Amino acid sequence: MPSIRRKEDGLLARVNFPLYAVQMLTSRHVLVAGGGGSANTGVANGFEIFELSHDGEQFVAEEVIRHETGPVVVMNCATRNSGRKCFLVAGQESHCQLYTVNIKVVNVHENNIPGHQHLTNRNTKNDSRKKNPTKLGGEGNRAVKKNKDADGKTQNVDSNGNSYQKLQFEIKPNDSVQTDFSEKEPVQRVVRISHSGKLMATAGTDGYVRLWSFPAMVKKLDIQAHSKEVDDVDFSPDEKWVVSISKDGTCVLWSTESGKKVGELKWPSAGEAKYLFKRCRFGVAEDRESPSRLFSIMNPVGRSGRHKAYLQLWDPSEGMLKRDVSYAESLSALAVSDNGRFVAVGTMFSGSVSMHVAFSLQRVLYVKEAHSMFVTGLEFLPQGLNGPPITSTAEAAVLSISVDNRVCIHSLPYRSSVPLWFAILLIIAAMFSAFLFCNYMGL
Repeated sequence: MPSIRRKEDGLLARVNFPLYAVQMLTSRHVLVAGGGGSANTGVANGFEIFELSHDGEQFVAEEVIRHETGPVVVMNCATRNSGRKCFLVAGQESHCQLYTVNIKVVNVHENNIPGHQHLTNRNTKNDSRKKNPTKLGGEGNRAVKKNKDADGKTQNVDSNGNSYQKLQFEIKPNDSVQTDFSEKEPVQRVVRISHSGKLMATAGTDGYVRLWSFPAMVKKLDIQAHSKEVDDVDFSPDEKWVVSISKDGTCVLWSTESGKKVGELKWPSAGEAKYLFKRCRFGVAEDRESPSRLFSIMNPVGRSGRHKAYLQLWDPSEGMLKRDVSYAESLSALAVSDNGRFVAVGTMFSGSVSMHVAFSLQRVLYVKEAHSMFVTGLEFLPQGLNGPPITSTAEAAVLSISVDNRVCIHSLPYRSSVPLWFAILLIIAAMFSAFLFCNYMGL
């Protein structure tokens, strides 16, 4: 039986434009992107970065910085943090724009807080943090002392004498390259950066998958992958393959060295229903030595109410379907946790979010109607990516976004290692053994 929504989960932040992309920038900072398009609607286009923390009761978010992109909506993006440099790439119509994200660590002095506008959440009205405020730096459960630094300024420190520190961000546009060359309406639909940060894949309406060296943005391969526009791409963990799915109904594996086809996923759907792949994501095996896993979501074409949608687990080396689970409505978003343990999906019509165990596809969390409209993106909180993970009471947590302008979070409580039925059986066995022992001893 999957867990239901926890009372401390739900709305994390709200922006004033529709959201289409979500990426973790550091282990504690999330970037969301979207916009209202080029029409004169008054709806902005761009990015917002939020700092996440846990105050002992709930996840909280503070707005860090906002960057607007003028008349160009951001429909897809990817981030790369090497520890020393941070990069952001975003699809803007037919081009891919590279941004350099400069990060500066600053000590937070009580005297200087008003000078750092990004430290204050703009939406503090009726915020639970007014009653139980989170300490600066996202460490709300640490005791606070006040020390003098070398300049004589008052400084907030914890019980160990460590100063509170914050990250300042500055987003600067850099190179831009054209990635789609469709004659009718060239648009980049997707961009992904490989695990090592050395490769970038782009794809769009012209059906090509293009590989680029990163962050140099120099093209390496043109792969004539599909006859229709590409919906999604992803790199395998070892970066030997890139997988692509398209509205032509195919899901194909390509060599990142030669650009040649190395495999294709084929699913013999039951009956006369036609299905299309919607999203695809690789996931590492938990032991890190077993072959990688490939997850996909597949939707029926036409009236989805008559046919089910599917979350699928594949063996990519064999092109074989290992497991699948069905959904009563079409699926719109897919994400895999960086430790390979969980996979999450979002739905098209009800705006619901589910979390599954990766190897078995057992559903362990279901959040009905997390959003008022379809889920456009999902992203797991990382476990140690570019810094320590956020300490919380959850085994896993996933962020979700939608065109309803909301950023939400959904967490899975730590599960018991012993099933309830087994624990009850052990208690009964212990009581029966105690009765037999007492009877034997004549007690």
